[in-house]
Amino acid sequence: MFERECRYTLLAGLLALTGCSPPAAHNWSGYVEGEYVHVASALGGTLTALHVRTGDEAARDMPLFALEAESEQAARLEADARLARAQAQVANAAKGKRRDEIAVIQAQREQAQAQARLAAAELAREEQLLRKGFVSQARSDDLRTAVTQSRARVEELSAQLRVAQLPARADERVGMAADADAARQSLRQLAWREAQKTRNAPVSGRVAEVFFRVGESVQAGQPVLSLLPPENIKVRFFVPEAALGQLRLGARVNIQCDGCSTLIPASVSFIANRAEYTPPVIYSNAQRAKLVFMVEARPAPAAATQLKPGQPVDVLPAIQTTP
Repeated sequence: MFERECRYTLLAGLLALTGCSPPAAHNWSGYVEGEYVHVASALGGTLTALHVRTGDEAARDMPLFALEAESEQAARLEADARLARAQAQVANAAKGKRRDEIAVIQAQREQAQAQARLAAAELAREEQLLRKGFVSQARSDDLRTAVTQSRARVEELSAQLRVAQLPARADERVGMAADADAARQSLRQLAWREAQKTRNAPVSGRVAEVFFRVGESVQAGQPVLSLLPPENIKVRFFVPEAALGQLRLGARVNIQCDGCSTLIPASVSFIANRAEYTPPVIYSNAQRAKLVFMVEARPAPAAATQLKPGQPVDVLPAIQTTP
């Protein structure tokens, strides 16, 4: 009798424990993945400076590394000098001759005007003498020719003075302006080449890996280091076909990882269009589904810093974590 009562008591206890235990939480297994930003230079050269190390936090526009740039600097300085020369020619073409050069022409014109007046006066006297028969006609003709030459010289110098005060011809100025613009664009190209030898952080993030050391030669386009911005951290997990209806783009999920004190909220950013078989290596022995869909979710950048690429995680629908 006592044995039967004990058996009933044990059975009742087991039933009570079973009834009070919550059902096992449904979650999906996955891992953390990072989309790295590889920082490279469009030009090759010897690495002369490295301002960060693996694991450092790099702020946007922070200097990362520098390559040898002596040739690019020299070319830029040459182009700068060519631009200055072209701009000076444009400015010079917009002006007339110098003040002293104009003064020389003015003085020559005044001298020619005085000679013309003198020749005209002599001609007037000679014509009076010619009418009285004191001089020959040839003498009067010579003086008349001298007057004509003097007046022509005055007109010539007046024209030179007007030309000296004018800028260069419009076509010449257009050509000089085009030369200056060509020099400006050449300087711009060379300045860009020089800037490529010093690279700053295009985004804020952690230095994931450094591929070269100071003194090593880097080929054009070859990454020197890689950055991992917090917004480029995502979680990739696999959802059985039967549970796919619970998710949609933008749906909220929670990420659980070893060492995380709290659940990390994330938003679904991608759902695969095609199914695939359960990967052979999945971070849970409880995964039994044969046909799954790959899903990606992105946590907020502030929370993403708790996650590391390659780290195994469990993903739970947000509704399951609501009390």
